[in-house]
Amino acid sequence: MKLVKYIGIGAIVLLSGCGNLDQPDNETVNGGEVVVDLDGQSIKKSLLQSGISGVDNNTTVYGYKAYKIPYTTTDEQGDSVEASGLMVVPKGLPALVYTKLGLSMVSDDHGTIFANQESPTKLASLNNAPSGSSVILTSLFGFVTLQPDYIGFGDSNKHYHPFVLKKSLANATVDFIKAAKQFALKNAITLNGQLFLTGYSEGGYAALATLQKIEKEEEMSVTMAAPMAGPYALTLMAKKVLSAPTLSVPSFMADVGYAYALTYDQDVASVINEPYASTLEGLLDGSKVRTQIDAKLIKKTTGADGLFNPLFVQGFFTNPNHWFVKATEKNNLHNWVPKTAVRFMHCQGDEVIPYALSTLTVKTMSAMGAKNIALLPVEKTMGLPKLLEHAECASVAYGVAGNIFAQTRKNTVGY
Repeated sequence: MKLVKYIGIGAIVLLSGCGNLDQPDNETVNGGEVVVDLDGQSIKKSLLQSGISGVDNNTTVYGYKAYKIPYTTTDEQGDSVEASGLMVVPKGLPALVYTKLGLSMVSDDHGTIFANQESPTKLASLNNAPSGSSVILTSLFGFVTLQPDYIGFGDSNKHYHPFVLKKSLANATVDFIKAAKQFALKNAITLNGQLFLTGYSEGGYAALATLQKIEKEEEMSVTMAAPMAGPYALTLMAKKVLSAPTLSVPSFMADVGYAYALTYDQDVASVINEPYASTLEGLLDGSKVRTQIDAKLIKKTTGADGLFNPLFVQGFFTNPNHWFVKATEKNNLHNWVPKTAVRFMHCQGDEVIPYALSTLTVKTMSAMGAKNIALLPVEKTMGLPKLLEHAECASVAYGVAGNIFAQTRKNTVGY
């Protein structure tokens, strides 16, 4: 399979033009429903019209069929939650793949979202096209892509989203992988046992949390993981955020404060100042996008008129036993030893989640004895002339991960 040299910035957004295509017929499947059924030529036409770098008339582009799969997972409190995820299966690969070699899977954890309509299953249903990472991983590289909605979105949108909390993110991902495997068995989709993990931003954190859970608790193996731009060292990240005078994206930080307060049974108003604390439940109910939420918040970090309660900030910095210190330490992911091959990816120009967090993670893991890990600066890896910020880095990082996964599959499975 020809590897894609570069994936342009625009590939991470929805395919332009696909929304006008006919919705799939009412195909009956066992344990889910078809929400997208697109042929490779339609996807290729859209990519060419969008001027995506690295895609030309000679590029092989696969079609895909996307299924919404309901499943059950467990939240931070240990309660069962009815959740959902999207399984995107490539069409048009050589027949031998479907009959003998089998399809390799990539579990892709999505980045931070706020509106329920931005979740993988909702996006697919509304636009007749999965999000851009599936375009990269499935259409250009031929992987089955698994995208859990997470708790708080999709079928579980009445539940608060446990933002950057490793237990529930890992549970939602692992349980969806299991559900997808069962779905494949019931619907004659041939898998070969290969499982890759990736994700960007919160998804990078979720992917690493998933790997940790699998290695410690699950009877399944991971071929390789490629977490991208995740806030793995949460305690350090919190110190950087709460010591800065202003917040670049106040909605992100308010979501952390809200989710952690609910999870650890704290009063939201003891974390977030009024008048913002009492508005967060409505702002974070899945009906609003990030820009709408940011417009209702303040960028000043703390103080009487800041976003965070000054007593909360003072306690975090002065009391090593403060509940939020302990909570971030419990959810840190930079200080354990993976046995699986891990390729961390991060753009050096990231202004939201500093590149230094990935550097610290790799250094810490290596010092603890990890053998097969590395950090790939995305711009340098792709030979780009400029540094990329957090949002624009995503699709390029997915292209790097897709290439590495595809080369690994070629060396082991043969295609």
